[in-house]
Amino acid sequence: MSASAEERMKKAIENLSREFARVRTGQANPAMLDSVHVDYYGTATPISQVAAISVPDSRTLGISPWEKAMIPAVDKAIRASGLGLNPMTEGSMIRMVLPPLTEERRKDLAKICKSLAEDARVAVRNIRRDENDSLKRKAKEESLSQDQEKKVLETVQKLTDKYIAEVDKVFAAKEKEILTV
Repeated sequence: MSASAEERMKKAIENLSREFARVRTGQANPAMLDSVHVDYYGTATPISQVAAISVPDSRTLGISPWEKAMIPAVDKAIRASGLGLNPMTEGSMIRMVLPPLTEERRKDLAKICKSLAEDARVAVRNIRRDENDSLKRKAKEESLSQDQEKKVLETVQKLTDKYIAEVDKVFAAKEKEILTV
């Protein structure tokens, strides 16, 4: 079994965690703005590269562009992002108060997270399949014994089970965070 399989499975979990950070909960989180890009002198630039993002309290995001001329562009990008946020410009800062989530919206967000978790499970299973195919090819070429092959296949399966359980754990925590009022 290759060490890259476990590394790839870890990356699938890290990717899931990043995706979950972008999903809005009742709490303000700067990662919500990771997908927002601002037109910075003709180039689509992530908002975090043109402004400082702060969390003054649990329901508010503050954005301070490094250039005062960027305030209208940042405001426009946030409104166009589809995040449902309504930025207010206050001098050299943009403030966004997150509205409370409705029960229906919470359920929709939980469904989105469930879909993201399933995608991560599929990614882990695909890594298992790739690893098993590679092992079977290697077994034919190098004539591994059936016992050795079976032992390695079991190890790959245990690793897969471990990372599927990790996906379930991360999903359960995020779902609880979303559904908690």
